[in-house]
Amino acid sequence: MNNPSPHDRVLLGMLTPSSNTVVEPITSAMLSGLPEVSAHFGRFPVTEISLRPAALGQFDEQPFLSAARLLADARLHAIGWNGTSAGWLGFDADERLCDRLLEETGIPACTSMLALNEILETTDRTRIALVSPYLDEIQEKMVGNYRAAGFDVVAERHLNDRGNFSFSEVTEEQLERMCAEVAEARPQAIAIVCTNMRGAPIAERVEAALGIPVYDTISTVVWKALRMTGVDTARVRGWGSLFRELA
Repeated sequence: MNNPSPHDRVLLGMLTPSSNTVVEPITSAMLSGLPEVSAHFGRFPVTEISLRPAALGQFDEQPFLSAARLLADARLHAIGWNGTSAGWLGFDADERLCDRLLEETGIPACTSMLALNEILETTDRTRIALVSPYLDEIQEKMVGNYRAAGFDVVAERHLNDRGNFSFSEVTEEQLERMCAEVAEARPQAIAIVCTNMRGAPIAERVEAALGIPVYDTISTVVWKALRMTGVDTARVRGWGSLFRELA
């Protein structure tokens, strides 16, 4: 295939926690079969996931906007928040963030969690299982937010880790075991919630083994950003049923 001309490129911006070492290589690998699409990353400080005030303050608006302003210099077609903080802060936090990103940069925005919820609602999969590395207090908040939104969380597994860097050291084998454990409750979908774990690379084989769709939160924001920019997501192969089913 010929290289795309500069005028045909699709430029995606991804806002990323500073201590994340997984999201960039996985996102780039996911897009490797789309020569016209490239991902560009902006970081802001995130080093702990907990309900301590200092940890919650990492997700205040200004760090997002500062990083987004720099990304906007690259004339992006979409900006994604490649993170899951709305899982415990409340989904309306991401809705407000998308509005502010658009207002600040003029670039449409999406997030991992809002994309995940859109996927679950579009496919009418309300009986779900959650897999994460988070602390008990974070997981409890997240389960509560999903139940309040009308989802039946029938199973969950988490590692009780405050991370954030340490999440990247969770092995694919650990994640596969956690998925197998929650699958015993027969959810309609398994959500791997964290963008610093290797959930995306295991989705295809876990789906084949369990017969249950697996939605990883790196994958969900990539899926949504591609949809927003008119790229056929079915061209993303080997990363799970999401990209084929909701193309």
